[in-house]
Amino acid sequence: MRRETDTYRSCNKGFEIFNADRSLSLSLPFALSGIVAGFPSPASDYIEQSLDLNSLVIRNPSSTFYGRVKGNSMIDAGIAEGDIVVIDKSLQPQSNMIAVCYIDGEFTVKRIEIKKDIIYLMPANQSFKPIKVTEENNFLIWGIVTYIIKKV
Repeated sequence: MRRETDTYRSCNKGFEIFNADRSLSLSLPFALSGIVAGFPSPASDYIEQSLDLNSLVIRNPSSTFYGRVKGNSMIDAGIAEGDIVVIDKSLQPQSNMIAVCYIDGEFTVKRIEIKKDIIYLMPANQSFKPIKVTEENNFLIWGIVTYIIKKV
């Protein structure tokens, strides 16, 4: 089991990975005081600032990638087919983090559970079983998911 920062193919049957392009900046209007999900507040019905989404979701530009999710093994964690995940390869993996892993030639997104010398890849869908990573697997934790971008 190893963790590397080598770049793998940009696409396989389970996951597509894209470089995070920060060459463009697009500041959009941002309601600084927040948007109430309960009863509306008349004091906060105006836009106060701008926000660049790249600045929000990308902390480490040289080690950040986007990935398009294929499949529904993480649906109960709020990650569905077609969602875009923001992946930071510079973060140190820890138990309970959601990670993009490379196992036996394919990428997968799962919650990682680290117990002594054993790593489990935990799905968030009861239709899928956990994957126990063994020494026989070609495995690495490729990066940590920091944001989920989804269409509603």
